[in-house]
Amino acid sequence: MEMWITITIAAAAIQTLRLLLQKRLKGLGLSTGGATFARFFFNAPLLFLGLYLVVRWDGRPLPWPDSSFWPYVVVGGVTQIIATFCTVALFSERSFAVGVAFTKSETLLVAIFSAVILAEPVSWPGLVAILIGMAGVIVLSRPPSGWGAGGLFNRAVGLGLTAGALFGVSAIGYRGATLAVYSDSALVRAMVSLAAVTLFQGVSMALWLQWREPGEVAKVARSWRSTLFVGLTGLAGSLGWFWAFALMNAAYVRSLGQIELIFSLAVSVLFFREKVSGREIAGIALLAAGIIGIVTVA
Repeated sequence: MEMWITITIAAAAIQTLRLLLQKRLKGLGLSTGGATFARFFFNAPLLFLGLYLVVRWDGRPLPWPDSSFWPYVVVGGVTQIIATFCTVALFSERSFAVGVAFTKSETLLVAIFSAVILAEPVSWPGLVAILIGMAGVIVLSRPPSGWGAGGLFNRAVGLGLTAGALFGVSAIGYRGATLAVYSDSALVRAMVSLAAVTLFQGVSMALWLQWREPGEVAKVARSWRSTLFVGLTGLAGSLGWFWAFALMNAAYVRSLGQIELIFSLAVSVLFFREKVSGREIAGIALLAAGIIGIVTVA
C-alpha cells in the first residue's frame, strides 16, 4: 500500500476522534469560535518544535519556499476558516441536512481546481471513482424526510455549496504550499506548510475572538486540560492531511479522506448504539466502492 493511502486513512481516523473530543468542549461553556480556536492554541509551538527536530534529524538546512508559498498559505487558511463558518451557520437552518450534503461537492470541485490551478488533472477512471464516492456521501447525507422537504433552492443549499467550494480551494492551497517548499522530504514540506498555516490561522482566530468574543481566548486557556487533547489530535490529523497533500494529488487525497464518514458511522453504532438504516448501508457501499476505485487507479 502506498504511503499516501496509509497516511490519509490515519488522518481521517484521527479527525473522527478530534470531532468527538471537540463536541465535549461545548459542555465546558466554550463558544463555537472558542472550540475551533482550541485546535490552534497549542499547535503552533508544538509544530515549530517538531519541525526543528525533523530538520535536525534530516541533517539539512531548513528549506526555503518560493514566492508562491505565502499566497497559497493565506488563501488556504482564509478559505478554510470561512468554509468552517459557513458549515457552522448550517446548524441554524431548517434544511441543514440538505445543505450539508451540498458541502460534499468539495471532492469534485477539488478535482476541477487541481486541474485548472495546479495543472494536476485526475484520470478518467479516477474521476469516475470520485463521482461514485461522492454519490455515496450524498446518499448518507440525505435527510429522513427527503430532498424536497426543505426545497433545493434555499439559504442552506447556498451555504453548503459555498462551503464545499471554499474547502476545495483550501485543499488546493495546501497542496500548492507543499509543492512550493524546496525539499526532497515530503514530511519536511508538510511540516513547513502546516506550521505556516497554523500560525496564520491561530493569530487570525485570536484577533477575531478578541474583537467579537472578548474573554473567549482566556476561557480556552483556562480549559487547557481538555483543550490540550483536542489540539494534539487536531495537530496529528492536520499533519496527516498535509503529508498526504505533499505526496499525492489533492483530489485523490480528499476523496479517500471521505472514509471518515464510515468511521463516524461506526462510532455512532459502537459507542452510541445507533441503528444503521438500509439507506446508510447503500451509501456506505457506494462510498466504499469509490474508495476502492481511487486506491486502485491513483
